[in-house]
Amino acid sequence: MRKILAITWKDTLIRFSSTSEWLFFLILPIVFTLILAGGTGGSSDARLRLVVVDQANTPLSAELIDTLSRSDAVRPELMPLGQAEDEFNSRRIATLLVIPTGFNMDNLQAGGAGALPQGSKVELELRQQPNDINALAAAQAINSAISRISSTVDIAQRSVQEATQIWPFADVNALRAYFDAALQAAQTQMSAAPDRLSVTMGAVVNQIDYDPRANSSAGQLITWVFIPLIGISSQFAYERQEGTLRRLLTTPTRKATFLLGTITGQVFMAVVQMLLLVGFGLLVMKVNWGHSPAALALILFTAALAAAALGTTLGTFVRTPEQANGLSIMLGMTMALLGGCWYPIELFPSFVQTAAKILPTTWAMQGMLDLVLRGQGLSAVLPEAAVLVGFAVVFFTVGVRRFRYE
Repeated sequence: MRKILAITWKDTLIRFSSTSEWLFFLILPIVFTLILAGGTGGSSDARLRLVVVDQANTPLSAELIDTLSRSDAVRPELMPLGQAEDEFNSRRIATLLVIPTGFNMDNLQAGGAGALPQGSKVELELRQQPNDINALAAAQAINSAISRISSTVDIAQRSVQEATQIWPFADVNALRAYFDAALQAAQTQMSAAPDRLSVTMGAVVNQIDYDPRANSSAGQLITWVFIPLIGISSQFAYERQEGTLRRLLTTPTRKATFLLGTITGQVFMAVVQMLLLVGFGLLVMKVNWGHSPAALALILFTAALAAAALGTTLGTFVRTPEQANGLSIMLGMTMALLGGCWYPIELFPSFVQTAAKILPTTWAMQGMLDLVLRGQGLSAVLPEAAVLVGFAVVFFTVGVRRFRYE
């Protein structure tokens, strides 16, 4: 046991002798997790952000903003003019809507025998980034909101015209009161109008609530744990090249002791790395890692074993540390991509999904998603854990049999 611990400590010192090791150990996993998750979650509102400057502050402008807020396409956000222009000029927003000071009911064209005060039409100021699809979509939503408001005003004006023909109003105040009442009634009826588009939901309820933060956290954890563990091959190649393994022949250290010490140390550091990433996901990304710590521990440990076993096997084929490093990164990235660690595996063609089952990353990711997305427990991840143990047994068998000191 002392020899195993000594080898473990020696390998840990060698691994972290370079500060660049922290890049793979902690920095890159966190950076890629945030990128693929779209930040730390933010607003769950998927509508386009529309910055609105309300210089009018009238009931009509409030109604326009309220109508836009009920849109399925845009999410209005009030902002002072200076700040809004800075956002637009720096291209952080695609669309800027400025409601001028004259945007009120009195300045709308009343029409109809001059019954209401006549005014000039007030134009809204809409600024759009050139060649931006989001800006075009926002413009359509704004036009739809304005059309809806204009319809209610037009209904009220027509009502005034008809009422005037039946019984003239005593004065302008009586006419204005009637117009306001007609406008309120039109707005009420418009809001209660049924949708012309009928949406029918499927009878089967989807029990899985997809969370990009959980998918990203689990996938990047597997990716950046597999790459260093496969990189055990580089350590074996380095020690062969430096003659360390040859010198072990002169000591009463068996091959099994050396391999066990090396693999134990790497798996232990992988477990530490996974715990740090789980903690980051829990505290920063607000990821729910499931209700079964035992199931999570089982998947993490078996995945680490499978990756370490693959690294042991690869170490018997490579000749130089440089070759091992290149192959480790290439294999790790490819297996992570095809295994669904970067993007949901359902996005790949069916034949790719089938072929990916020969990769340990696929089964590790499947087990993680069973916990973080499907809310399953220990019994549900036993098949994936068994497959990962199978990978470990096969790779360890090949690696131990082919292991040479030279």
